[in-house]
Amino acid sequence: MKKLAYIIPGMALLAATVLTSCRKDFEEINTHPISTPVALPEQLLPTALANTVTYNMLRNRNFNNELMQVTIDMNDGDGRVFRYDFNRNWSDYLYTNLFIQLTNFKDVYKQAIDPLTYDKTYVGISLISQAWIYSILTDTYGDIPFKESNLGRDSGITEPKFDTQKDVYFGCFTMLEEANRLLNGAANLKVPAADPVYAGNAANWRKFGNSLYLRMLMRIAEKPEVKDTVVKKIAEIAQTKTSTYPIIGAVTESAILRWTGVVPYVNPYNTVREQDFRSPAIASFFIDNLVAWSDPRINISLGSDGINRWGIAPSSEGFKGVPSGYEPGQGYVKKSYFYSNTSKKSMQTEELGGMILNAAEVRLILAEAFVRGYITNSNAQTYYNAGAQFAIQQWLPTWTVTDFQAYMANIDQEWDETLDLEGKLEKIHLQKYYALFMCDMQQWFEYRRTGHPVLPKGGGLQNGGVMPARMTYPIMIQSTNPTNYKIAIANQGPDEISTQVWWQKK
Repeated sequence: MKKLAYIIPGMALLAATVLTSCRKDFEEINTHPISTPVALPEQLLPTALANTVTYNMLRNRNFNNELMQVTIDMNDGDGRVFRYDFNRNWSDYLYTNLFIQLTNFKDVYKQAIDPLTYDKTYVGISLISQAWIYSILTDTYGDIPFKESNLGRDSGITEPKFDTQKDVYFGCFTMLEEANRLLNGAANLKVPAADPVYAGNAANWRKFGNSLYLRMLMRIAEKPEVKDTVVKKIAEIAQTKTSTYPIIGAVTESAILRWTGVVPYVNPYNTVREQDFRSPAIASFFIDNLVAWSDPRINISLGSDGINRWGIAPSSEGFKGVPSGYEPGQGYVKKSYFYSNTSKKSMQTEELGGMILNAAEVRLILAEAFVRGYITNSNAQTYYNAGAQFAIQQWLPTWTVTDFQAYMANIDQEWDETLDLEGKLEKIHLQKYYALFMCDMQQWFEYRRTGHPVLPKGGGLQNGGVMPARMTYPIMIQSTNPTNYKIAIANQGPDEISTQVWWQKK
């Protein structure tokens, strides 16, 4: 992949050399007296952010949602993701495209760190963005190139070594520590339009970086070999050094790339044909809970133009789903589905579709940290209630605390301190499941880490009925980086979807 990634820059250099030899004053004549021949951070950042969110959203729709019983791409053929059965060709898309975006974010860093153009806000944003991408890559594949990744152009490393997932995580922690330091009191970006997430607000980027830090720490907190160190850092961020590590604390601070509908910020689901977008059925697990709770996110009266906020079409029987993992030949009929953009409200045009990390997730992380004994400030119920409330207010900003209290009183989801640890985790992660709706593959990652929420298992599941633990490496890696590929699978385990990544292994 790295070889492919740098073919074009290499060809450009060769062309420039040939042209210069033909006419030695070409560069002087054709250099604009004001503009720079090097892409500036404000030119690179918005494209890199939009592209990264685009790739995450497309994999959220057709991979995460199928595994995590949000949708079912109903078909009795082989290779159906909702049956834990998918081919190796699924792997290339995310791996290749996210590593390409890492090059863009690293270029932002190089331009911003240059003494002549130094801008610590861009440096901090770049470090956070890199850690964000590396975290998704390693949680998807396991061991990945990290220290030597994206160095083909500058250092000639076209066959990078794979780092262990542990080293990737702690390398990301170093990035996030540095970003937190740099963004402490940093100025906002001079070009707000360069930042489609926070409009250049440095303080909000700092909160996002520390919230990402907290997410990643929680993911590895139960690994015995690192637990003491990790739990100590969780307590610093969440309890003892909160002023040093500010985190997302309000819905308005959520990290979301908003698809305004103005080019280039057009929802990438618009690239999906309308008939294909509404083709998958809604899964029973996803919709049945919302129906049981009379959830406002599917309340038609609260949506725009008479369509519920999440753009889900009711059937003639109301909101009905299809059981996930069913055996081929059972003859289920699709009922509810996601509207296409020909309707008045659709996820194809949804502004909030670019979900990266939201306030509800942060509160629910804190709830889990409390019940596991990592922190002792406040209480689990306060964090849990705030998480559940923020998850709804993210989509319905006018929904009040009074609305939430009435909602919780009418459903069987109020906090219960008498539950054991697993019972409490089930409550937290059922709410987190809905809070992570549209958020890349975080539902899948969290389920693999905790086993919550408990998902029903149909008789048609493959892979021994066990949730896939990873994507396999792209097939091209075996030919473009064979030596390091072999070392990686020797260290991690067979290149199969059943091989657990480091933080899953007991």
